[in-house]
Amino acid sequence: MTQPPLRERVGDIPLLVDHYLEHFNEQTGKHVQGFHEEALQVLRQYRWPGNVRELVNVVERAVVLARSDRVTVSDLPEVLRRHVSTPTVAGGLNGGSLKSALANPERQILIDALESNGWNRQDTAKTLGINRTTLYKKMKKYDISFEKQVGY
Repeated sequence: MTQPPLRERVGDIPLLVDHYLEHFNEQTGKHVQGFHEEALQVLRQYRWPGNVRELVNVVERAVVLARSDRVTVSDLPEVLRRHVSTPTVAGGLNGGSLKSALANPERQILIDALESNGWNRQDTAKTLGINRTTLYKKMKKYDISFEKQVGY
């Protein structure tokens, strides 16, 4: 049985990062404590064409290059930062508000997280670091349901 690609298992990324962070800390003698949430967000949004091997290389590079005890977005490779789907101030707002500009990425993150957790809301909430009630409210706000996503 083969594992699904990493892009379909975004919920595994923080666990894999922690595992390899510990490994490379031991190997290099550094004491990087973790990744900033923004850096983890970049890792979750990236498509990972190189799968887990690419993630391992990114974590190793981040540990070696980290300028503080936590890996920041600037410690990540340019290729990852370039593929992040965050709106730019000049072009991303298109005359709308910040709230409306953030709505679509948040909706997509919720859908991706739900899909990667097999639509298990408890696991999805845990993966996203929010409580289940908050997840339900956001699903309602963005009109997200399993039936609508798979076309029932």
